Amino acid sequence: MTRILAALGALLGVGLLALPLVGILLRAPWAEVPARLAQPAVRSALELSLVCSVSATVAGVVLGLPIAWLLARRDFPGRSVLRGLVTLPMVLPPVVGGLALLLAFGRRGVVGSWLESWTGLALPFTTFGVVVAETYVAMPFFVLAAEAGIRALDPRLEEAAATLGAGPWTRLRRVTLPLLLPSLRAGAIVCWARALGEFGATITFAGNLPGRTQTMPLAVYLAFETDPDAAIALSLVLVAVSLAVLVALRDRWLPA
Repeated sequence: MTRILAALGALLGVGLLALPLVGILLRAPWAEVPARLAQPAVRSALELSLVCSVSATVAGVVLGLPIAWLLARRDFPGRSVLRGLVTLPMVLPPVVGGLALLLAFGRRGVVGSWLESWTGLALPFTTFGVVVAETYVAMPFFVLAAEAGIRALDPRLEEAAATLGAGPWTRLRRVTLPLLLPSLRAGAIVCWARALGEFGATITFAGNLPGRTQTMPLAVYLAFETDPDAAIALSLVLVAVSLAVLVALRDRWLPA
């Protein structure tokens, strides 16, 4: 009986995940897809999505790894507060996150006004603003994966390397990072996937400017208002790119 219930639950879960994709495939205007995808605006949106999502992933790894290390290896006052702050973008509505970014980094924001007066750099409604928004919502996924990997790392291996005369950088390069690589890669993949699909924070903080801030999710939203078939065609591209990368990297980057 337990196996039957488990199988039924799994079947329902798979159906919930698969049926939306089936709906897109059945409703897709296949004859019009090549012409839709050949449009310059679509290519521009796709290129912008890939560039910004990869940039956000790099930023998430660079900024998130030290945070994950602190959370996993150091006991300090306020660690629970820091963990809550790091994971907040995961549960915060993306539009609220975009509004928070605008109030912080906008021209009249807490930091944005000083940033613009000192450097002349304005983040809202720019391509760099898209990267900032995507990093904000995607970095927590990398931090959680990296922290889990660091916690699972046996410190005795590093201690053994130190006993054999390996210095801190040698231990990091030869022992710690190779052991952490599966977790770091998994976290980076999830971070990239989240950045690629980001919508709410991007449109709120960076706007929807074609060729500048209009990523594929924003292009799908805009097309859906006037041409549903075009929105479905664009959705196919986004689904295909995401699935292709995740499937291709599954065996290489994620632990079995």
